[in-house]
Amino acid sequence: MPVKNRFAELLPEIVGWRHDFHAHPEIMYEVHRTAARVADLCRAFGCDEVVTGIGQTGVVALIRGRSQASGRVVGLRADMDALPIDEVTGAPYASKTPGKMHACGHDGHTAILLGAAKYLAETRNFDGTVALIFQPAEEGGAGGKAMVDDGMMERFGIDEVYGLHNAPGLPVGQFAIRPGPLMASADEFCITVTGRGGHAAEPHRAVDTTLVACHIVVALQSVVSRNMDPLSNVVLTVGTFQTDSRASNVIAHQVVMQGTVRTLDPQARDLAEVRVGAIARATAEAFGAVAVVDYQRGYPVTVNAPDNTTYAADAAEEVSGHVERDTKPIMPAEDFSFMLEARPGAYIFLGNGDSAACHHPAYDFNDEAIPAGCSFFATLVERRMPLPTTL
Repeated sequence: MPVKNRFAELLPEIVGWRHDFHAHPEIMYEVHRTAARVADLCRAFGCDEVVTGIGQTGVVALIRGRSQASGRVVGLRADMDALPIDEVTGAPYASKTPGKMHACGHDGHTAILLGAAKYLAETRNFDGTVALIFQPAEEGGAGGKAMVDDGMMERFGIDEVYGLHNAPGLPVGQFAIRPGPLMASADEFCITVTGRGGHAAEPHRAVDTTLVACHIVVALQSVVSRNMDPLSNVVLTVGTFQTDSRASNVIAHQVVMQGTVRTLDPQARDLAEVRVGAIARATAEAFGAVAVVDYQRGYPVTVNAPDNTTYAADAAEEVSGHVERDTKPIMPAEDFSFMLEARPGAYIFLGNGDSAACHHPAYDFNDEAIPAGCSFFATLVERRMPLPTTL
């Protein structure tokens, strides 16, 4: 695998950063230690500008190339936050904070971008500016949106943006990407069904919300099976179901259900929202109950721009020798989607080998993937902003 030799030399140092982040996980926007460490390292590398507090706790560092003739600014993004999970890896660098761990590899993503930053600050073999984006709160906090809403793209003049995510099951150092939808949108709904509670021995005197809610759960399955194009990718799941009674001889007065809807198609996303509300309310009414639906839009579909997908795939192929250029989309969501809505760009998967799945308590980022990830970012920059033949 023709990774850049410099990253083989830097690997022990980059791994050290990664293990430090892994041992000290922070969640959501509370990534104060991680962000401070990132900012200090970027300053030590000689980055031309390091700005903290973007999108609350995000960091943006700028590296200017040996030429500025192109005027182009390429953004490279890594996420910094961990998950509220108890780690069971038994690694010597395992989480020191109970209930928190890097179960999705964001420690690896951050270390990879830092490694690329050190190389790019040393060499500056490009024409333009690199904006290194270190983002908080990817895991449900929409930190990507927060950084965009904070004016990041305009403030730093970012023209296009790229990110990567490790992929368990994909061979270490290999890449996979596709143009168009790559990851799903993720919306959440909460349905509150109110009827009339009563004694289990006298159901005729009550409006049984458990029965009503069960009918709603079943009816919601028709959204995918009967309202959507069979060739579209839509997942609807009711994940929680809770009555306001814990007694076996009580008919609950109220039931609360929560669930998620995921799709790769914005039109299907709109239709799902309409149908969830209509089915819940009409089903409840048919039984004499009332359903109140709170439907919240979450992360949008992660959509890779065609040209930028090609740029990313070409850079990855130069590094690994082989890239899966039309990988299947997946239904998890990613808030890099907000950045791709603001600027053209692409998101790519980097092989993590035969590891536990992301969000599993035994997951760990594979350090052997670091040189390929660093080389991808560096190669992408040098290909997108080549130095002029004469300076």
